[in-house]
Amino acid sequence: MSEELSRRGFLARSAGAAMAAGPAVLPALGQNDRIQAGFIGAGGRGYYCMERLYKGSPELVRVVAVCDTYAGNLSRGKDRVQTMGGNTPKTYIDYRELLADPNVDAVFIMTPEHLHYPMAMAALRAGKNIYLEKPIAHTIEEGAEIVKLAEKSGKVVQVGTQNRSNPLYQRAKDMVEKGMIGPVHYVRAFWYRNFPSRSAPAAWRYAIPADADESNTDWQRFLGPAAKRPFHKGRYFQWRNYWDYSGGISTDLLVHQTDIANYVLNKSVPMSCMCSGGIYVWGPPDDREVPDTLSAIYEYADKFHLNYSCFFGNDQYGYGEQFMGHEGTIEVLNRQELHFYPQKFGGLAPPHVAARTELHLKEANQDNIAVERHIRNFLEAIRGKEKAIAPARMGQVAAIPGHMATLSYRNNKKIYWDEKTDKYRFS
Repeated sequence: MSEELSRRGFLARSAGAAMAAGPAVLPALGQNDRIQAGFIGAGGRGYYCMERLYKGSPELVRVVAVCDTYAGNLSRGKDRVQTMGGNTPKTYIDYRELLADPNVDAVFIMTPEHLHYPMAMAALRAGKNIYLEKPIAHTIEEGAEIVKLAEKSGKVVQVGTQNRSNPLYQRAKDMVEKGMIGPVHYVRAFWYRNFPSRSAPAAWRYAIPADADESNTDWQRFLGPAAKRPFHKGRYFQWRNYWDYSGGISTDLLVHQTDIANYVLNKSVPMSCMCSGGIYVWGPPDDREVPDTLSAIYEYADKFHLNYSCFFGNDQYGYGEQFMGHEGTIEVLNRQELHFYPQKFGGLAPPHVAARTELHLKEANQDNIAVERHIRNFLEAIRGKEKAIAPARMGQVAAIPGHMATLSYRNNKKIYWDEKTDKYRFS
């Protein structure tokens, strides 16, 4: 195997590529030079991303504010800043109060999907840069409005499709561009999980804090633009299971994989989608609304096909994408393995294909690294040292296939996308 495919060379180049637009070694920054950041949402994802921020970019940022509608999350977020950042942040229940602080340069929006739109729009109007968890918005129309305002404002928006910052996917993209697998007309993507345990009987049935009640959980602020309902702990803490707040598998998981297919293969929005599935595992009885089993077929205008499947009842095959070219296959598994297999052609492979040998890379904790690099890229983009790798427009392109799958599933119809009008229709 030549050096261009070697593990050592790959990792060295990947590390360098992340900083290509800036200095090889960042100068030490004083406290007053750091980006002043606020976290809106300090639950599971917000708490995790705050740790990744401190692990990956402690010299670039200072978290000065934390907001959450559950007192327990707010307390944990404040404690994390004090422990890892060495300062005491301001705390808020209402995100609008945080956005009103002129000292906050950037916000990390780590909230349920249905709140992305009002929070992102308010943050942009307040002149803040935004790291916005995926999907960019709860609907296609909301996402389009965020893109329009983001680009008009000139502020940096980074959508949390962190696979783009994973060295393995960057390597896969490089290999495709070098022609290592030839023309690619087919990708198989899958995400399989199995979560039954004493604390979580089903996927997204997260543990509900014992102390949570209406006195320490601001239910009305959680609902935001969603339909008004009586206080419901399950909906608050397990929001991914309900259509009012989530697109389910389609917008929580699938968008990562359609986005990375776009990134690796230089694709855009598919022209059609057919989707089916259902609630097949751990129920009924169960009040979940989103499916735990989903299959989606995507057709693209340039003779390209993506086959997606997700199942929450068996994790044997894990998570991955198989980029299937005429001359070879690149397989990325569980965000930490990359495998390259040249085609054999029944022993009659052309010389240039026969000369290629298999490649197998395995690096632990690549998703942690990807999130750290994604956050750092966002911060460096604010400083003018890099360009955001997942700006608002790319976040919208990533989200549209997810919304198409949700719409196809819920309407039991094939859906089509018109790239000229940026509108969808059903068959």
